Amino acid sequence: MPTASLMTEKLPLIKVVGISASGKSTLVSALRNAGWNARPVSQEHSDVPDLWKQFGFPRILIFLDNSLEGQQMRRPDVEWSAANLAQERARLQHAYEHADLRINTAHLTAQQVSDMVMAFLRANRIRCAPAPLAPLPRTGGSG
Repeated sequence: MPTASLMTEKLPLIKVVGISASGKSTLVSALRNAGWNARPVSQEHSDVPDLWKQFGFPRILIFLDNSLEGQQMRRPDVEWSAANLAQERARLQHAYEHADLRINTAHLTAQQVSDMVMAFLRANRIRCAPAPLAPLPRTGGSG
């Protein structure tokens, strides 16, 4: 019987990239819990335009956006600025242009976002495991 790591390697890779406090870790957790091989990419902190392509080319690239107000609501412990948001968007432009699905999460709940993404994955017949995949460490946030 194949091990869990071998099973994960055979599943299509889904990468989630996006603005800080847009819900990347939360979405990846929900997708993995539902059996999809999802991984976050913390590209918003990198000056490598195509970081999302490295360490495994994804079958699906999901881009999560957020507004300044959305960031402030989700993470009031951080001093957000319009300048920082603009810098993150510039760093993420390449991923945005190549994303298969783009969602602005500013006015959506985590459940709404995961429902939308899972519907997209099902509609595109992206395979998933019959059981949850092991969780990954969170890439940011307070939770």
